Amino acid sequence: QVQLVESGGGLVQAGGSLRLSCAASGRTRSINAMGWYRQAPGKQRDLVALIKSGTTNLADSVKGRFTISRNIAESTVYLQMNSLKPEDTAIYYCYAAAAWGPVERHYEADYWGQGTQVTVSS
Repeated sequence: QVQLVESGGGLVQAGGSLRLSCAASGRTRSINAMGWYRQAPGKQRDLVALIKSGTTNLADSVKGRFTISRNIAESTVYLQMNSLKPEDTAIYYCYAAAAWGPVERHYEADYWGQGTQVTVSS
Protein backbone atom coordinates (compact mmCIF):
# COMPACT_ATOMS: atom_id res chain seq x y z
CA GLN A 1 0.00 0.00 0.00
CA VAL A 2 3.11 2.20 0.09
CA GLN A 3 5.60 2.38 -2.75
CA LEU A 4 9.10 3.84 -2.42
CA VAL A 5 11.27 5.00 -5.32
CA GLU A 6 14.88 6.10 -4.80
CA SER A 7 16.98 8.33 -7.00
CA GLY A 8 20.29 10.16 -6.88
CA GLY A 9 22.78 7.31 -6.70
CA GLY A 10 25.84 7.17 -8.87
CA LEU A 11 29.61 7.16 -9.06
CA VAL A 12 31.62 9.75 -7.15
CA GLN A 13 35.23 10.17 -6.12
CA ALA A 14 36.30 9.99 -2.50
CA GLY A 15 35.58 13.26 -0.75
CA GLY A 16 32.68 14.06 -3.03
CA SER A 17 28.98 14.39 -2.31
CA LEU A 18 25.70 12.85 -3.38
CA ARG A 19 22.11 13.53 -2.46
CA LEU A 20 19.67 10.63 -2.43
CA SER A 21 15.92 11.13 -2.70
CA CYS A 22 13.08 8.75 -1.94
CA ALA A 23 9.50 9.50 -2.92
CA ALA A 24 6.66 7.61 -1.28
CA SER A 25 3.29 7.03 -2.85
CA GLY A 26 0.12 5.21 -1.91
CA ARG A 27 -1.15 5.40 1.65
CA THR A 28 1.49 7.91 2.72
CA ARG A 29 -0.57 9.30 5.59
CA SER A 30 0.11 6.09 7.50
CA ILE A 31 3.90 6.57 7.40
CA ASN A 32 5.44 7.48 10.75
CA ALA A 33 9.13 6.96 9.98
CA MET A 34 11.41 7.01 6.96
CA GLY A 35 15.08 6.33 6.54
CA TRP A 36 17.91 4.70 4.69
CA TYR A 37 19.71 1.37 4.91
CA ARG A 38 22.67 0.17 2.89
CA GLN A 39 24.09 -3.18 1.90
CA ALA A 40 27.56 -3.82 0.53
CA PRO A 41 28.36 -7.03 -1.39
CA GLY A 42 28.56 -9.98 0.99
CA LYS A 43 27.45 -7.87 3.94
CA GLN A 44 24.23 -7.52 5.88
CA ARG A 45 21.87 -4.63 5.42
CA ASP A 46 22.59 -1.97 8.02
CA LEU A 47 20.80 1.15 9.15
CA VAL A 48 22.33 4.40 7.89
CA ALA A 49 19.84 7.01 9.02
CA LEU A 50 16.29 7.17 10.32
CA ILE A 51 13.93 10.04 11.00
CA LYS A 52 10.81 9.67 13.12
CA SER A 53 8.75 12.55 14.43
CA GLY A 54 11.28 15.25 15.20
CA THR A 55 14.21 12.97 15.98
CA THR A 56 16.92 11.46 13.81
CA ASN A 57 19.28 8.54 14.24
CA LEU A 58 22.53 8.14 12.34
CA ALA A 59 24.98 5.29 12.21
CA ASP A 60 28.25 6.12 13.95
CA SER A 61 30.15 5.59 10.71
CA VAL A 62 28.31 8.45 8.97
CA LYS A 63 27.85 10.96 11.78
CA GLY A 64 29.20 14.35 10.80
CA ARG A 65 29.09 13.46 7.12
CA PHE A 66 25.50 12.45 6.30
CA THR A 67 22.27 14.34 6.96
CA ILE A 68 18.75 12.96 6.72
CA SER A 69 15.72 15.16 6.16
CA ARG A 70 12.07 14.60 5.36
CA ASN A 71 9.40 16.60 3.59
CA ILE A 72 6.18 15.20 5.01
CA ALA A 73 3.93 17.18 2.67
CA GLU A 74 5.71 15.71 -0.36
CA SER A 75 6.18 12.27 1.24
CA THR A 76 9.87 12.44 0.43
CA VAL A 77 13.00 11.67 2.43
CA TYR A 78 16.50 12.81 1.53
CA LEU A 79 19.99 11.71 2.43
CA GLN A 80 22.73 14.27 1.91
CA MET A 81 26.07 12.47 1.81
CA ASN A 82 29.25 14.51 2.10
CA SER A 83 32.91 13.54 2.43
CA LEU A 84 32.18 10.18 0.89
CA LYS A 85 34.59 7.32 1.47
CA PRO A 86 35.15 4.12 -0.52
CA GLU A 87 33.67 2.16 2.39
CA ASP A 88 30.37 3.98 1.76
CA THR A 89 30.01 2.00 -1.47
CA ALA A 90 26.78 0.00 -1.27
CA ILE A 91 23.25 -0.28 -2.49
CA TYR A 92 21.19 2.22 -0.55
CA TYR A 93 17.59 1.30 0.23
CA CYS A 94 14.84 3.66 1.22
CA TYR A 95 12.75 2.48 4.17
CA ALA A 96 9.38 3.47 5.55
CA ALA A 97 7.42 2.30 8.56
CA ALA A 98 3.65 2.64 8.60
CA ALA A 99 1.05 2.25 11.32
CA TRP A 100 -2.70 2.54 11.20
CA GLY A 101 -5.89 1.56 12.94
CA PRO A 102 -7.30 2.31 16.37
CA VAL A 103 -5.42 1.43 19.52
CA GLU A 104 -7.54 -1.68 20.04
CA ARG A 105 -6.63 -3.01 16.57
CA HIS A 106 -3.30 -1.60 15.55
CA TYR A 107 -1.47 -2.56 12.34
CA GLU A 108 2.15 -2.01 11.34
CA ALA A 109 4.13 -2.60 8.15
CA ASP A 110 7.59 -2.00 6.74
CA TYR A 111 8.27 -0.95 3.15
CA TRP A 112 11.41 -0.94 1.05
CA GLY A 113 12.50 0.78 -2.12
CA GLN A 114 14.23 -0.96 -5.00
CA GLY A 115 17.66 0.37 -4.03
CA THR A 116 20.08 2.74 -5.70
CA GLN A 117 23.78 2.06 -6.21
CA VAL A 118 26.34 4.38 -4.65
CA THR A 119 29.95 3.80 -5.68
CA VAL A 120 32.81 5.82 -4.22
CA SER A 121 36.13 5.49 -5.99
CA SER A 122 39.53 6.17 -4.47
